[in-house]
Amino acid sequence: MSRVSVLVTGGAGYIGSHAVLALKDAGWKVCVVDDLSNGTRQAVPDDVPFYEGNIADRALVERIIREQNVRAIMHFAGSIVVPESVEQPLKYYANNTLASHSLITTAIENGVKHILFSSTAAVYGAPEKVPVSEDDPKEPINPYGASKLMTERMLSDASAAFDFNYGALRYFNVAGADRQLRSGQRGKGATHLIKIAAETAVGLREQVAVYGTDYPTEDGTCIRDYIHVSDLAAAHVAALDWLTEHPRENLVMNCGYGRGLSVLEVLDAVDRANGQPIKRVMEGRRPGDPPALIAGNERLLETLDWAPAHNDIDRIVGDALAWERKLLEESRASAA
Repeated sequence: MSRVSVLVTGGAGYIGSHAVLALKDAGWKVCVVDDLSNGTRQAVPDDVPFYEGNIADRALVERIIREQNVRAIMHFAGSIVVPESVEQPLKYYANNTLASHSLITTAIENGVKHILFSSTAAVYGAPEKVPVSEDDPKEPINPYGASKLMTERMLSDASAAFDFNYGALRYFNVAGADRQLRSGQRGKGATHLIKIAAETAVGLREQVAVYGTDYPTEDGTCIRDYIHVSDLAAAHVAALDWLTEHPRENLVMNCGYGRGLSVLEVLDAVDRANGQPIKRVMEGRRPGDPPALIAGNERLLETLDWAPAHNDIDRIVGDALAWERKLLEESRASAA
C-alpha cells in the first residue's frame, strides 16, 4: 500500500491534531494547514510541516500541495458549534461549504487523488429512529448540518466527474484526549459537554449547564453517542488506507459506538472520575438540538480494518479530565 503525503486541514484543532498523531504513528508523511481561529500551534508536532492560513486561499493550498507532494487530504477545517450556526448561518455556509468548494477545486486541479471529509451526524437532523444508518433521510435542522451535507454532495458530484475518490465520516459526539497526553481539546470557547464538565471539575468553571430536561428520553436529557477521539483518529487512518486501496470507490459512514448516553449519565461519569460531584444547573433547550443521536456503525465495523479500543465512558471522561489537569499544571507553571 502506498503511503502518500497527506495534508491535514484544521490539523491544529482538536480532532485534526489527533489525526496528525495517528497518521504519524502509522508511518504516513503529514503536513498541516490551519488558520488558528480555533486551533493552537502547539498542537502540531515540531517535525510536521505547518502552514498558517485559510483553506479558501487557493494560492496557499496550491503551494502546499506542490511543496509537500500532497496526494491525499484529510479535511477537518470548519466551524462546528450548533447554536452559533443558528445565530450566524452565513458564517457556517462560508466556512464549511464555500471554503470546502475552494479546497476541493484546488485539490482536483493539482492532482490530489483522495479526500477524506470530516462530516457530522447533524446531517440527519432529528431522526425518526435510532440508531441512525447512513442511508436514512438527511434532513438537517441547523445550518451546521446543512453546510456539511452540501459539502458531501459536492464531493459526490465531483468524484463522478473527476479522477479522485472521497470519504465522508459522519461524527457523533467526540470526547477524551490522547492517552499519552500529546494532544487534547484546548477549548477556545468550547461547547462540548465533557470538555465543559472537565473544566468544571478542575475549578475553571463554577458549574455545567444541562440544556433541556424535558426531551422524550428516559431522564429528559439529550442522548448522544460519545466516541473517544483516539478511536476516531484511528478510524480516519483506516479510512485513508481503504481509499488508497479502492481508488475507484467512495466511502460514507457513521463514526460512533452504536450506543447512547444521556447528559446526566455523562455527568455521573465525570463525578466518578473526579471523586466528587460537580455543580449542575438545569437550563432550557438550546436551538438545533435533536433529542437523540446514536450511530448505526455496522458499515464502519464491516468495511474498515478498525475496532474501538476505548469504548468506555469512564475511560473517555478519565482521559478528558487527565488532559484538563495537565493544561492546568502548564498554566500554573507558566504563571510562576
